[in-house]
Amino acid sequence: MNKTTKIALFPGTFDPITNGHMDVIQRADPLFDKLIIAVGHNPDKNVVFPQDQRVEMIQEIVAESCPNVEVQSFKGLTVDFARQVGATVILRGLRNVTDLHHEFQLALTNRAVGDIETVFIMSGENFGFTSSSLIKQIAAGGKIDRLLPLLPKLVIDKLKEMTKEQLLSSIEHF
Repeated sequence: MNKTTKIALFPGTFDPITNGHMDVIQRADPLFDKLIIAVGHNPDKNVVFPQDQRVEMIQEIVAESCPNVEVQSFKGLTVDFARQVGATVILRGLRNVTDLHHEFQLALTNRAVGDIETVFIMSGENFGFTSSSLIKQIAAGGKIDRLLPLLPKLVIDKLKEMTKEQLLSSIEHF
């Protein structure tokens, strides 16, 4: 890719990836030459799916609908990974005003320490309340099919393969 290639990095834990994430990805895809979904490792979060499984699921989900998207895992600082992959911006999704406050601080910090800009895309209004944390709580309650409007079918299928204990262990810190 040449120097004028616009590469966006969309970082997150994506545990699990939601239809809200997909909404942001599908609307961002045509805006950039390449969109890298960066599946991060956060030692402070309990996860339902291991990092490599999250990467595989996202690759399968985006394969047909998002031609400019690639999925990679990373550890460490987002700005360092952005520099490593040649990203020109960090992409972040916003669901509500609460997100805006947190994301604004992150964007200013990333610009100050990483010299990288942040681009925000608002999620669709039907995803304004969706969070991976809430999804995990609902799934642990055993009503996984209720999540179909909020999650890709592949994620629903993978959640159904898990035991209640596995799901509960991912939300034990709540």
